[in-house]
Amino acid sequence: MSDLESAPPAKAVPNGMPFPSFDLPLPDKPEIITANLQKLVELTPNPRHKFIFKALTKHLHQFVNETSLSTDEWMAAINFLTRTGQKCTPLRQETILLSDVLGVSALVDAINNPVIEGATESSVLGPFLTEDAADVDFGESIASEGKGDYMYVEGRILTTDGEPVPNAVIETWETDANGFYDTQYADRSHPDCRGRLRSNDDGRFGYRAVVPVAYPVPGDGPVGELLSLLGRHNMRPNHLHIMVEAPGFHKLVTALYPEGCDYIVSDCVFGVKKSLVVSLKDVTDDEEARRLGFPRGGSFKLLQHDIVLLTEEQSAAIRARVDEERGVITADKH
Repeated sequence: MSDLESAPPAKAVPNGMPFPSFDLPLPDKPEIITANLQKLVELTPNPRHKFIFKALTKHLHQFVNETSLSTDEWMAAINFLTRTGQKCTPLRQETILLSDVLGVSALVDAINNPVIEGATESSVLGPFLTEDAADVDFGESIASEGKGDYMYVEGRILTTDGEPVPNAVIETWETDANGFYDTQYADRSHPDCRGRLRSNDDGRFGYRAVVPVAYPVPGDGPVGELLSLLGRHNMRPNHLHIMVEAPGFHKLVTALYPEGCDYIVSDCVFGVKKSLVVSLKDVTDDEEARRLGFPRGGSFKLLQHDIVLLTEEQSAAIRARVDEERGVITADKH
């Protein structure tokens, strides 16, 4: 018998919160349940937390009432959320994927990252970012040979005034030609089609990659079941993820979407914005291909795009103005 099995049960311990200073009527009507909960939410000490949970409980209870949710439907939802969590691993984030396909990720991203004219717009993070991307020198490759058609990516990291941002950390990742991220391979032994590099003193960056392809988000889990239930496809347009960080600047999570893909106008996670649709140039110069380091030479695609960052001050000012216009109580207003 293990120590856990032989040990006497510990005494249940309450959380130490006091009784409310008011009595709650017994809920002999459905609306009393909602009213009681809203009274308890008023006890929340943090104004931002109170604001969030007042809205959450209000709309959640409205949803249950509006749909007259059955017990079986409620249990199915509980089981669905449970299975969604159970599907997650250190390399797979099914919960983020659920947020993505419901448009919540794109909505949170849009609200939190308003931009001024000229700054690069954000896009959804997605569930495939990892912490183990290899450091890549200027001009080197993020993809191993044979992962897809050659593509060279170059540009500058700039301020809204057009000044270079040196030493910015650029994290980038994409699928291979088969439409898989490296984390989707069971025999993954090292990061591939992803890398981490820095801009040089002129703000320039450049690296070898592969031409991204359209691909289906994972369909073997609860989110895949949900999309089938709703009669929706699970395809994302071809894209290249880019995340940029630099001291004093607002962190940018974005993606570039090569034009011409049919799924640009029906991205299953709502990530595409007009300003992020880019053109790829055809380069058929074998000598140039080899100079850039492509082992087989031949032709390649060229993606040229500058990335313009907001300073932390610019970003905070824009967000504060937007929140004030919307009447939102933010975390710093308490």
